[in-house]
Amino acid sequence: MAIDPICKMTVDEKTAKLKSDYKGKTYYFCAPGCKKAFEDNPEKYLGS
Repeated sequence: MAIDPICKMTVDEKTAKLKSDYKGKTYYFCAPGCKKAFEDNPEKYLGS
């Protein structure tokens, strides 16, 4: 299971419809709003 970096919900990688690749890693999302927020500013959510 993956953790949505925005809302911290658990997301099943096998069934997740929303995902984004960033710096060679795939991130999974529970909802379109979380995916958009991440893609708008990924560093904010990765603590870098």
